[in-house]
Amino acid sequence: MKTVDCDYFIIGSGMSGLMSALHLASYGKVLLITKEKLADCNTNFAQGGICCVMDEKDSFDKHARDTMIAGAWLGDTNVVHEICEHAPEGIRDLIDCGVRFAKNPDGSWDLTREGGHSARRIFHAGDITGEKCESAMIRRVKRAGIEYRENTIAIDLITSRKLGIKGENRCLGAYVLDKSSDEIYAIRSANTILATGGCGKVYLYTCNPDTATGDGIALAWRAGAKIENMEFIQFHPTCLYHPQAKRFLISEAVRGEGAVLVDKHGREFMKKYDPRGSLAPRDIVARSIDSEMKRTGDDCMFLDIRSKGRAYLMKRFPNIYHKCMEFGVDMAKDLIPIVPAAHYTCGGIQAKTSGETSLKGLSAVGECASTRLHGANRLASNSLMEALVCARLTAARLGPHPEKFDKKPDIPAWKIGNAVPPDEAVLVAHMWDEIRRLMWDYVGIVRTNKRLARAARRLKTLRREITDYYFRYLVTPDTLELRNLAVCAELIVRSAQKRHESRGLHYTLDYPRAAKKATHTVIPGDGR
Repeated sequence: MKTVDCDYFIIGSGMSGLMSALHLASYGKVLLITKEKLADCNTNFAQGGICCVMDEKDSFDKHARDTMIAGAWLGDTNVVHEICEHAPEGIRDLIDCGVRFAKNPDGSWDLTREGGHSARRIFHAGDITGEKCESAMIRRVKRAGIEYRENTIAIDLITSRKLGIKGENRCLGAYVLDKSSDEIYAIRSANTILATGGCGKVYLYTCNPDTATGDGIALAWRAGAKIENMEFIQFHPTCLYHPQAKRFLISEAVRGEGAVLVDKHGREFMKKYDPRGSLAPRDIVARSIDSEMKRTGDDCMFLDIRSKGRAYLMKRFPNIYHKCMEFGVDMAKDLIPIVPAAHYTCGGIQAKTSGETSLKGLSAVGECASTRLHGANRLASNSLMEALVCARLTAARLGPHPEKFDKKPDIPAWKIGNAVPPDEAVLVAHMWDEIRRLMWDYVGIVRTNKRLARAARRLKTLRREITDYYFRYLVTPDTLELRNLAVCAELIVRSAQKRHESRGLHYTLDYPRAAKKATHTVIPGDGR
C-alpha cells in the first residue's frame, strides 16, 4: 500500500475546503480530495447569498443580534461577533477570486434581505451565488497548482490510538479509496482538515446533493472527536414541490423580495404563527408550513410573488424563474408549490472558529463543524459567511504554526482479511432507504419521545447489520456512505433524546417550551 505525504490534508471541495486550500498553499504542500468532482458540493447549490454588513445603516451588533435571535440564544455571543466582524475579509477573498457580486446602477452593492434579518446585508450574484463562487474558487485553485484528487473518498481517519502509539490520541491522516481504480491507500499528514459538509441525505426529502452523507461527522466521531448539537437539523421551508424537481430550492431571497406564503386558495397564513409573517426565521416558517399541511391535508403550500411582475422576476431570479417554467410554473402568474425539506446541519464536530477540534491534528471547517455560530437554528445566508471566515482563521492558525510529527508514523497496509466482493447491492439500497424513511417519519420537523425511541431501536439494529456487511465485503463507495449515514442518524437521535425542551429546530410535543437555560448537547467520540 502506498502512503502519500502532505503538510495539509483537506477533505472536501466546497467553499470551506477550497478557501482553506487557497489560504494554506503558500505555507506548504496541500492535498485536497473530494469524492466526486470538485463542484459536487452544497456550496454549488447555494442560491441566496452571503451575509456581510456593508451598509452604513447596518451594524455588526445588529447582525449578531439577528443571529442570536434566530439561533434561539444557543449561539456563543463571542463566536457570533467574531465571525460577523470578519465577514468583509471573506467577501474580499471571493472578489479576489473573481466573483462579481451584484451592484446597483450607482455602483453600490445590491444587498438583499432574507428571513430573520433586520437589514439588507446579503451579497449575491443573482440567484446562483454558490455556483458563481464555487467556479471562481476552482479556477483559482487550478491556477495556483494546488494538488487535488477527485473521485476519492475517505474510509476512516488514522489515529495514534488505533495504531497503538502511546501518548495523547491524535489524527495522523486517513485511508482513502480511489473510486476510479478501487485502490486503497493512506494519506499521511499532521494537519487534517474536514470540510465535508452536512448530512442532509439522512432524510428522505432534502434539497442537498447526493454527496451530503455526513462523512466528515462520522469520520470524526469514529476517530474520537466530540460531536455536538446534532438534533438541530434545519428544514428549508420552500423546496419546489414537483415529482421531477429533485432538490430544487426556491431561495429565501424570494421571500426577502416580497413573496408571501399562502394556501391553495391564495390565503396568507404566516401572520397567525408569527408577527413577522413570511419573513420569520426558517424554523418557524418550516413548522408553520408543516402545521398547515397537516391541518388541511394538502400535499403542499405555495409562494405568491405575482405582484412583482415578469420583467423583475426574470432579472432578479433568472435561474429560479426558468427552472419553475420547466415544470410548468410561471412565477409571474402562478402560485409556486413548495414543501419543507432537510437543508442544513447546524450541529456537527465540536470546533473553534479556527477549526480546532477535540482531537489533536484534526480541524473541521464549514457545515460539518459546530462552532456555535448558528445555535439552535441558522440565520439565512450565514453558512457561506462562516465557511469563508473559518477557513481564513483556520489557515491563520495552521499556516505559520502547523502541527508536525516528531517522527513520521508507519501506516500499516489496509487489511482486507476474508472480505469478498459484494454480491447483493440490494441490501445496501434497502438499508439506505429505510434509514432515510424512518428519519423523516420519526425525527422530522415535529418530534415525540415515542417516535425518537422507535427510531433509536431500529437504528441500533441497522447499524449492527451495516457493520456486519462492512466487514464481510470489500468496501465500496455506497457501503462507506451508508455506514456514515447510519452514524449521523444515530447521533441526531441520541442528541434529540438528550434535549428535554423545544428550542429552535428541535420541536417536541413532549416538551413544548424552551428551558430557562440554553445548554449544548455534547456526545463523546467513539475512538476505539
